[in-house]
Amino acid sequence: MKVAVVGASGTIGKRIAEEAVRRGHEVTAVVRNPEKMQDFKDRMNVVRASAVDPDSIAEAVKGSDAVISAYGPRFGEEEELLEAARALLEGVRRGGVSRLLIVGGAGSLITDSGKALMDTPGFPGEFRTLAMAHGDAYGIYKESDMDWTYLSPAAIIEPGRRTGQFRIGTDRLITDESGDSRISAEDYAVAMIDELEDPQFTRARFTVAY
Repeated sequence: MKVAVVGASGTIGKRIAEEAVRRGHEVTAVVRNPEKMQDFKDRMNVVRASAVDPDSIAEAVKGSDAVISAYGPRFGEEEELLEAARALLEGVRRGGVSRLLIVGGAGSLITDSGKALMDTPGFPGEFRTLAMAHGDAYGIYKESDMDWTYLSPAAIIEPGRRTGQFRIGTDRLITDESGDSRISAEDYAVAMIDELEDPQFTRARFTVAY
C-alpha cells in the first residue's frame, strides 16, 4: 500500500514508518522538518507539511491509500491536538484519502476501578493536560464520517524490542499480572501496521499492551 505517516520523525512515528517499509509498503514521511529524516530518504519519500494546516496535509497525502497520524504536540501546546484533529480530517479528505489511523493517548482508557486512567490517583499530574487533549481529540474523530481507527497505547510506551507478541483490547486499559501496563514503541508500530493491512477496528478504538 501507499501510506503517508504524519509525524514520522517522532519516536512512535519513526517506528511506524520503519515497520511499514519493512513490510514492503510505499511510505511518505510527512514531517515539519524534513532535515530530521536525512537517514531515511533512501527508504521513503519525505515531504514537508504541518499537521495543523489542512492545505499542506491535502497536498502531502495525495495518492495514498491510507494516512497514519503520529502527530504529537510540544509540551505546553497540548490543545494543538484538537486543531490537528480537525485539520487532519479536512486535509486527508481533501487529499482524496478515506482512511485515517491515529496514534492516540491512553489517558481515556477505563481502568478496573471504572475511572479513566487520567482520573486515577497515580496518574502523573504533568501529563494530565496532554491526556485530556487526547481524549477531546478522540471525540472529534468519533464524530467524523471518515474511515478512522484510533490506537491507544498502554499506560507506558517507550522504545524497546519488537516481539510481535501483545494483547489487544478496546476501551479498557490492559494490565499484566503485576498491574503494569506497558508496550514497546516497536510493538505498538506492529499493531498499527497489522491494523492497516487487516482492518479489525473500523471507526473504533483499540489498545495494545503486554
